[in-house]
Amino acid sequence: MAKTDVIAGLDMGSGRVTCVIGAPDPETGELRALAGASVPCRGLNGGVVTNIPEAARAIGEAMEKAEQASKQMVRGVYLGVRGSHLQSFNNRGAYNIARTDKQITPEDVASVIENAKAIHLSSDREILHVLPQGFALDRQRGVPNPVGMEGTLLEVEVHINTASISHLNNLTKAVAQAGFEVIEPVYGLLACGEVVVTPEERELGALLVDFGGQSLSMGVYSEGWIRFTKDIAVGSDFITRDLAMGLRTSMPTAEKIKIEHGIAHPRLINGDHEIQFPLMDGRTSRTIKTSTMMEFILPRVEQIFSAVADDVSSSGFADMLLPVGAVLTGGGAQLRGMTDAAEQILNLPVRIGLPNPQSVGGPEELLTPGYATALGLLAFSQSQANWASSSSPGAGAKRAAAGWRRKLSSLIEDLF
Repeated sequence: MAKTDVIAGLDMGSGRVTCVIGAPDPETGELRALAGASVPCRGLNGGVVTNIPEAARAIGEAMEKAEQASKQMVRGVYLGVRGSHLQSFNNRGAYNIARTDKQITPEDVASVIENAKAIHLSSDREILHVLPQGFALDRQRGVPNPVGMEGTLLEVEVHINTASISHLNNLTKAVAQAGFEVIEPVYGLLACGEVVVTPEERELGALLVDFGGQSLSMGVYSEGWIRFTKDIAVGSDFITRDLAMGLRTSMPTAEKIKIEHGIAHPRLINGDHEIQFPLMDGRTSRTIKTSTMMEFILPRVEQIFSAVADDVSSSGFADMLLPVGAVLTGGGAQLRGMTDAAEQILNLPVRIGLPNPQSVGGPEELLTPGYATALGLLAFSQSQANWASSSSPGAGAKRAAAGWRRKLSSLIEDLF
């Protein structure tokens, strides 16, 4: 296998670093995950680097484990980013066709998208993605692919994701300190959607919720396009903290109790069992009943999904979500009863979003919500042209320019 065929997706989660290494299958040519690893990171908080050396240590550990398991070495990574520093909005662009023939070319499509992203940004922000939501030709909307058609006015509606330059640069520095380079920063929610949301769900309308430890990402799909995205600073670690405080025990003990005994919806209680655990001092033990433990879990779960419901309602796209409903993924989605709680609070059908093997095949242990974003980064990489020509880390403006050239090139190719 050629070394340049090997691809790595590095998900800088809210409190964990998750890596997946993949490559095209030598027989089918289809992308396949070879191995992955996930390690906790004390140098991250809500997807933002708070300690570069500690983040670099965790990145190096995750990458080394994945490299050893895959028997491959990588140099560059597609970097999944998240956190409340990410902001998004919708915008429109227009482009007049002044030529005599009036036939829309790929260059016209690139120009109208460039016009749509010609917005004023503060000096501390950078555009990550400009995602088309549909074209209009001579005021006629609903044109999925205008190339080859004739018209005088080409318009496009786009969804724009932006990020804090300083946070991106800190992430890039941590990756570089670990001995790797960033091929391209990618909004983790979009990468995740590549492998857990089906084409039919994107067309009919679906809400994607990536439930991390310290942050939660949400996105609304409709008519095949992403319409709304937002990150909020809540996550499953908040549930763990509530348990630790309520039970007067350590965070590791509370996390263990949550994983082994936690329930997010009272419907799943099957008897009021007693749970024994150590107190904060590590020497004294105590027992609680399942019903008592749930008193600390349920209010936080309700608060989290109520926040999601409020944001979706205020986005103006809530009516697009039926009948498909919501897709729930990420490490926080694995708590028992989480889909039941989400259905009740969001008033939508909810399913767990597992990575689709047809999008990225691989070992069964990787096809879980916790690896969804890292696997999605592999799928995202396949739509990028010549990843080896990416810019070096640390140069924010140059990196952005190179990224946009690739994105526009890829978009134009996909339209044919």
